[in-house]
Amino acid sequence: MTPTPFRSIAGVVRALRHAVWLAGLALPLAATAQAPAQPEAASGYAAREAVEAARAMVATANPHATRAGLAMLERGGSALDAAVAAQMVLTLVEPQSSGIGGGAFLLHRDGRSNALVAWDGRETAPAAADERLFLGADGKPVQFFDAVVGGRSVGTPGVVRMLEAAHARQGRLPWATLFEPAIRLATEGFEVSPRLNTLLAAERHLKRDPAAAHYFYAPDGTPWPVGHRLRNPELADTLVQIASRGSLALHAGPIARDLVDAVQRHPANPGLLTERDLAFYAPIARAALCTPYRRWVVCGMPPPSSGAIAVAQILGIVDAAKAPALADPDRVVRADGVHAFAEAGALAFADRNRYVADPAFVAPPAGLLDPRYLARRAALVGERAMGRATAGDPDGMPRAALEEATLEQPSTSHLSIVDAAGNAVSMTTTIEDQFGSRTMVRGFLLNNQLTDFSFAATEGGAPVANRVQAGKRPRSSMAPTLVFERAGGTDAAPGRGALVMAVGSPGGSQIIGYVARTLLLTLRDGHDVQSAIAMPNLGSRNGPVELEAGRAPAGLSDALRARGHEVREIPMTSGLQGIVRQCGPTGRCTLVGGADPRREGLVLGR
Repeated sequence: MTPTPFRSIAGVVRALRHAVWLAGLALPLAATAQAPAQPEAASGYAAREAVEAARAMVATANPHATRAGLAMLERGGSALDAAVAAQMVLTLVEPQSSGIGGGAFLLHRDGRSNALVAWDGRETAPAAADERLFLGADGKPVQFFDAVVGGRSVGTPGVVRMLEAAHARQGRLPWATLFEPAIRLATEGFEVSPRLNTLLAAERHLKRDPAAAHYFYAPDGTPWPVGHRLRNPELADTLVQIASRGSLALHAGPIARDLVDAVQRHPANPGLLTERDLAFYAPIARAALCTPYRRWVVCGMPPPSSGAIAVAQILGIVDAAKAPALADPDRVVRADGVHAFAEAGALAFADRNRYVADPAFVAPPAGLLDPRYLARRAALVGERAMGRATAGDPDGMPRAALEEATLEQPSTSHLSIVDAAGNAVSMTTTIEDQFGSRTMVRGFLLNNQLTDFSFAATEGGAPVANRVQAGKRPRSSMAPTLVFERAGGTDAAPGRGALVMAVGSPGGSQIIGYVARTLLLTLRDGHDVQSAIAMPNLGSRNGPVELEAGRAPAGLSDALRARGHEVREIPMTSGLQGIVRQCGPTGRCTLVGGADPRREGLVLGR
């Protein structure tokens, strides 16, 4: 039975949430109807040096998380153990990006058997959801933040249950041990970082949730200053329970009831999530999507992520078009290379937007990565901009127009880990928009992942592949990637040799371009991983060519416009974390790591 108001903590929070929401209505939602280009925007740029280590390495978006992961490796843990510890710490110290209220995709390589698993911890739509979820009373799609803020956008969280399943196979340390760093930090407190402070200052919706307002802001409404020691005893208690009882502590019982209560009883935007949705959530161990690229094999997440397909298409189209390097050996960006890269991105996004969704509901065409199809797509790359690209017909069968572009937001995090036994993890984790649904429960924020679905169910009378359906996983652009030496096999089933690289990034739909350009710069063009990560971001999502504001080389915009491109210089706040295995002529191999200077990442090794 649901408790009545003021007979439980949840009841008190409901009443406070309602009062705070009403007070916040003085700020009209119409003023924030459109999603910003970069909800989790820039907070500074700090140059990084590449880090080298002999045996193991951890690269995450926050120093506390990196140290927690390395501590697990030093205690004899595996790369998977380190990933669990890092994620729990990120829930606390980088709450705007990811956490136990969200989902993740994780690629794991077993160093002993060379087995590769793509773990799908993506959120799912509630059983009661249908394609009308984001339609207003007039039958038209609601504005973005009208959908995001509150309970309606919350999908069933998947990251804890996914990590638990992966740990059962690949963990070495006890499950409870992995929570010790996060519990200690949540209890003792951590210093508010410049990035967290900057994003809190720019945030307009979080204060409407009373629990979040109390935790993140001072009594005068200003965000806690940089260096303020922020303690989160509620999260510490939640983590203690998960450490003791596993994912069941989150997916059933008091925590689950409070979570569902916050969603269903949101005062202005209630959602459909139920305790049954939580109880029956199951992660999926999928076969990784691996494609050959020159002398390597590039592996990533299959659908419902579009990341691996689009990244592989970009690499294949750029190669088939014989495109020049993105930057010369002196790191000078080349306009002709950017032109070809942007055209390849436009073609890949046209296919992504039409064909990719949850494979349990929509099967993508088998030929999207066929070299002959990519060669046909590459033939469309000329000296001048093609304009808006249209989706191809990879198997030669005409299709109804299903194309749509979902507002996928860049509030996400990535970690790359390699341990001394050769196990490797590449994991991208998210609560979707900056601070998710702006709903805080038991010390953590809930996701707004359902807004990764298309708000409209049809286009031109035909069903959209990524429309809302009960139990469906929304399409993603997350692209955790592992690269291997190529060892025989065929183009359809390439053999995998030694590990070469682990990489990934946050950034919403821009993730695809961030990862693809980093792979090109390192594998094809020979740049070290740190300099590749730090180079200016650029690309196309089948619209204007986007260049990183303030970092695009002089003259690049004019050179691209001369080729017929529309060009926009915008913030492009990637969060790339990469590890490369380098072997010298003597056969001695080391690990070299890079962290994105646009965020607060740190690489440590041993």
